[in-house]
Amino acid sequence: MFFPYRDDNPRHHGPPLATFAIIGICTAVYLLVQLPLGPHEGQAYALSFGFIPAVFFGQAELVSELARVPSTATLVTSMFSHGGLLHLVGNMWFLWLYGDNVEDAMGRFRYLLFFLICGLAGTLAHGLVDPASRVPLVGASGAISGVIAAYLLIWPRANIRVFYWLFIFIGTINVPAFLVLGLWIVEQLFALPAAMQAQGGIAIVAHLGGFATGLALTPFLKRRGVKLFQSPHSAAFARSRTRTLRRGSVPEVRRKRD
Repeated sequence: MFFPYRDDNPRHHGPPLATFAIIGICTAVYLLVQLPLGPHEGQAYALSFGFIPAVFFGQAELVSELARVPSTATLVTSMFSHGGLLHLVGNMWFLWLYGDNVEDAMGRFRYLLFFLICGLAGTLAHGLVDPASRVPLVGASGAISGVIAAYLLIWPRANIRVFYWLFIFIGTINVPAFLVLGLWIVEQLFALPAAMQAQGGIAIVAHLGGFATGLALTPFLKRRGVKLFQSPHSAAFARSRTRTLRRGSVPEVRRKRD
C-alpha cells in the first residue's frame, strides 16, 4: 500500500479558501443530506442528482418524483455528491493535498472556474462514451483529476511524502510528484478497458477527461509569474531537517526559533 500525505510546496497568497469551500460543500452534502438516507432513499437521491447519460442525452426519462432538477443541472449536482464515505474521504484528501497549491498558482476565481470546467468535461466525457447508460455518476473525481494535471505540469519534481506498507516493511519516503502522479495515470489507463465494459463502478473515463482538460487549461489559467515544470523546493524536506539537527548548525537553529 502506498499513500501520499504531504508535499513540500509552500503557498504564497494566503489560505486556500476556495479549496476549503469545495471540501466543506462536498462534506456537508454527504454528512447532512446523503448519510441520513436509507438504502432506498439513497438510491433515489443518486437518480435525482447524479448524472445519468441516457437522461441527459434524451434517451430516457426519470419518473416525475425523481426529476427534482433539470438533467443539465446534474452536471454540477453530481460533482458535489459522493457514493460513500470512503469515496468522499479519498477525493477530499487528494483535493487538499494538491488543490491548495493549484489554487495558489491560479488565484481563487480562476481556480474555481478551472475546477468546474474540469469536472464538467470529465462528466461529459463519461457520458459520451456510453450515452445510453442509465447508471448515475456521482463524485468530484473528474474535477480533482484536472487539479492533479495542473499540479503535475507546474511542480513535476515536488517532493511528495508517501507512507508505504509492503508486508513487513512500513515507513515513509519522499517521491517526486511525476512518479506518484505518473503511477496514478498508468493505473487509470490499465483500468480503462475493464471500466469500459462494466456497468457502474469507477468512472475512469471521467478521470481521464478531467485530467486532459486540466492539462489543456493550466497554461492559460495560472498566474502570469508562475512557471511550468518548476524545480523542487527542497531536496528532501524531512531528511534535510534531520541533518540540520544532527549537525547542530547554529544559524539553522536560530531561524527555527524565530
